[in-house]
Amino acid sequence: MIEYYPWQQEIWQKMIQGQKYWRHALILKGKKGIGKYTFARCLAQSLLCRSPNANQIACGYCTSCGWFEQSGHPNFCSVMPEILSDKTNTTSKESNAATSKTKKALSQQITVDQIRRLNDFVYKTGHQDGYKVILIYPAETMTHAAANALLKKLEEPPVDVLFILITHQVQFLLPTIRSRCQQIAMPVPSAEASMTWLKQHGVENPHFILPLNDFSPLSAWSFVQEQLTIPHQHFIEQITNEQKFDPLTLAQLLHPISLSIVTNWLQKWCYDLVSHRTTGRVRYYLQFQSIIQVLGQQIDLIACITFARELNNQQKLSVHPLNARLFLEEMFIRYSNMMREK
Repeated sequence: MIEYYPWQQEIWQKMIQGQKYWRHALILKGKKGIGKYTFARCLAQSLLCRSPNANQIACGYCTSCGWFEQSGHPNFCSVMPEILSDKTNTTSKESNAATSKTKKALSQQITVDQIRRLNDFVYKTGHQDGYKVILIYPAETMTHAAANALLKKLEEPPVDVLFILITHQVQFLLPTIRSRCQQIAMPVPSAEASMTWLKQHGVENPHFILPLNDFSPLSAWSFVQEQLTIPHQHFIEQITNEQKFDPLTLAQLLHPISLSIVTNWLQKWCYDLVSHRTTGRVRYYLQFQSIIQVLGQQIDLIACITFARELNNQQKLSVHPLNARLFLEEMFIRYSNMMREK
């Protein structure tokens, strides 16, 4: 049975108590790694369950729950970016932490054909009474044509059809879609709640790992589960020692890792260099504050800020098929050159 996370207890109660005021479409919005996807699936299963408990949570035992947990419920449909592989589709995780080049890569968009294929599901009679639930995740990845196709369904929604859109960046949804949905801001757990949850799930040193993963507990948990601690240690050993920093060696060590993840590590490192230089504060690499202080005083501030902005473009390029090793070599060489601009 799917369960929501401890920090979502209050929002669950508010939603259940206000269910009669729901519109035909909900937008669950918030940062990555806080459990929006799991919450949406928990909500969908509970709406379809034949015997929910007093807290309106799915029982996990009825036929409907059995269908749902086996991904075969006739009144539930999930729409995500398709897998660029001729292998069997698998369920996407909100953490978005796939790192190995051998893993199946998700396409970047939800296509118009995927939305059009919802027609039969939306407009034909459901298998059983009650809701038909459509989950769209991440909603901001819909193409413009897909968003317009969805808009037509939202304008004239059938009775008892509930759309649940999950988004990390609600501003990228069409204004006309946002206006037709009830927006729900999903809660971000406190640092204390996140660290408690991580400790309960066997994560050591959560006070170091959590900032590195944007203070999102599920992203931090995935960081450990995807065995990124050792590659990240290679990154730290090189980046914290200016004299021994070797762009080619580091690129060789890290090229099997997702380019987006490695680029993000360097973005956060440069952010802390600039932040400490200008404000005296470190946000991400708290355990290396003394080293950042030394390096931050040595850098050419304008050059570092310029390089950090260039990394934003590198991040966009990182999702495309590239020669990973050459991509990283170039990025680390540019970083090394920037650090020499005293």
